[in-house]
Amino acid sequence: MVLNYIWISFFLVAFVVAAAKLLFMGDATVFPAMMDSTFDMSKKAFEISIGLTGILSLWLGVMKIGERGGVVNALARALSPVFTRLFPDIPKGHPVTGSIFMNIAANMLGLDNAATPLGLKAMEQLQTLNPKKDTASNPMIMFLVLNTSGLTLIPVSIMAYRAQLGASQPTDVFIPILLATFFSTLAGIIITSIYQKINLLSPKTLLGLFIACAIVASIIWGFGRMDKESMNTFSTTTANILLMGIIVAFIVAGVFKRVNVYDTFIEGAKDGFQTAVRIIPYLVAILVGVAVFRASGAMDLLVDGIRWLVGLFGINTDFIEALPTALMKPLSGAGARGIMIDTMSTYGADSFVGRLSCIFQGSTDTTFYVLAVYFGSVGIRYTRHAVACGLLADLAGVIAAIFICYLFF
Repeated sequence: MVLNYIWISFFLVAFVVAAAKLLFMGDATVFPAMMDSTFDMSKKAFEISIGLTGILSLWLGVMKIGERGGVVNALARALSPVFTRLFPDIPKGHPVTGSIFMNIAANMLGLDNAATPLGLKAMEQLQTLNPKKDTASNPMIMFLVLNTSGLTLIPVSIMAYRAQLGASQPTDVFIPILLATFFSTLAGIIITSIYQKINLLSPKTLLGLFIACAIVASIIWGFGRMDKESMNTFSTTTANILLMGIIVAFIVAGVFKRVNVYDTFIEGAKDGFQTAVRIIPYLVAILVGVAVFRASGAMDLLVDGIRWLVGLFGINTDFIEALPTALMKPLSGAGARGIMIDTMSTYGADSFVGRLSCIFQGSTDTTFYVLAVYFGSVGIRYTRHAVACGLLADLAGVIAAIFICYLFF
């Protein structure tokens, strides 16, 4: 229901802004630009869905091997003590726990192509536990918030863009991104737990959070001792070794269990095409809405309004020029990436604004995209508190990014 109102608002606000620009400023290009954006993004949504088909087929096939080989169940049992606290409605040892872990691990390593199909698989399994098939369950919402808060340990793509745009130290945003995304995820867990009345003060939960904090601290310490070339090489190599290791481990487990690995892969891969086709309408809806809002100039007005408001309180406004990346990120990952690159090109990759745009890009995920794709894949119409929790986690990430960037740069 919330997505319904937000989607309507994109078009209504865009139309009002465009009409004002035409009537009062004589801008005759705004409506053609809006219509062009609808056609362009409709095509883009279809291309994204079709482009996902191969990736979905690959990873759903691999996941099927992992299920038959017992790896996913083993992960579920190992993670049960922590996950039973965050997902109390999931039966202990259920295979979906392993799928959720695989998705989160792929996101943490910055492996978006692997994370999406793994997430869709987890959402299908959560739907089997959902008593109201058209309404998001509590575990679904917690899972979505963990995704949209965007916990990323190795932001390989952002560091690569910085290198291409001439940054003297492409990896200097690594620690700030890690800190910002950690605070975003932590806020998302706390906010969602409050909504769902989950007790986070139990010893096991506190231990899990402490271990997570310790892992983040150790990664910050380890990477902080490397030079830029070593950090890029190590992060890229580690991510790909882990990814390939997962595939090989699943295959070996299948062989050990005497599973027909090839036939099992084909069985799982068949679901890839069906899933890709299912998400096309949802992608078209959300991407077209975002494109119209941006093409009308409404996004620019929003940024200018924030600048004026911040200026009233005498607060430093250096961060405002990077804000479009933060505002676009919940709506469109590709759009936010384009704004980030444009910001670095305009102000310089090593400027405060350029660095902050990179931290914004890495601190959260595409909330509305994830909601549309994941919920759309299983036919969820009523999202309950998913949007509110996701956006509040995003806000925490944005605020953390601003403070951290001022601290570091």
